[in-house]
Amino acid sequence: MAQPQPVTSPLWTVVGEGAIGLLAAAQLVQAGYQVQLHRRTAEPFDFIFQSADRFQTIVLHTAIQPPYCFILLPVKAYAVLDAVKQLLPLMADRAQLVLSHNGMGTIEKIIPLLKPEQGLWFLSTSHGAFKPKDSTVVHSGIGQSVLGPLNQAASAQQDVEQAMQAALGPLTLLEDIKPALWLKLAVNAVINPMTALHQCKNGELSQPQYAAAIDLLIEEFVLVAKASGQDMSVDAVQRRVHQVIAQTAENYSSMQQDFAKGRRSELDYITGFLLNQAEQHQLQLPAHQAIYQLLLQKSPR
Repeated sequence: MAQPQPVTSPLWTVVGEGAIGLLAAAQLVQAGYQVQLHRRTAEPFDFIFQSADRFQTIVLHTAIQPPYCFILLPVKAYAVLDAVKQLLPLMADRAQLVLSHNGMGTIEKIIPLLKPEQGLWFLSTSHGAFKPKDSTVVHSGIGQSVLGPLNQAASAQQDVEQAMQAALGPLTLLEDIKPALWLKLAVNAVINPMTALHQCKNGELSQPQYAAAIDLLIEEFVLVAKASGQDMSVDAVQRRVHQVIAQTAENYSSMQQDFAKGRRSELDYITGFLLNQAEQHQLQLPAHQAIYQLLLQKSPR
């Protein structure tokens, strides 16, 4: 089904060349939006976008056209702060910035950097995408997304909601996105480190030999979540984790791929964030601490 054409077509700036960012850019272009790519070089950028059995060549503008009014920043959590600092001189006084990454711990660092009328949002998505080569992006898993405002300047911005619906819909707008981020963290804190440690697809975690470790990780996670004000139950988190394992059985997690390719991972913003929260609440998480130390030894850092 064709995406509805926006009434106006604001220029969106997508930052970086990651798979999810290029997926969003491709679907914005298909919906009639103007899209420019913020990257290290101003050379023209085009790629083949594959979704189901359809192939399309997407051409993105890379000549910088500041000020940036609408920005999607789908980069790794550890790169967010530096990326925002680079963007600040290019952002309009009323710019709307959408963050999207795994893990937690970036929002508190970004809000103080923005001007009073610059809006900050977070988008969490279950869409899957990967790049078999630099010039090809494959939409590997149809998912859905949630979007939430993070400061007062982000409220009542229909342009952002409409664009993100086109980019990574179906989309749900949440007044308080924190519970959704904690639930995603629960999934990531189990699946990502386990698949990275054992270098396996997500679906392999359904095998009996991993059941006890998964249960321990979930039980410890719920302790921290409750101490942090999140109303979660072990049963609910177990259902969600096993649902995602089944739904993404043939996928490799982002952390597994990072370790397999010798790249820096988001370990510090997933397990590391959880351990920091536990320390603040004087809680011990031996299972998460053990997997963190094992992966730290293997990490390229």
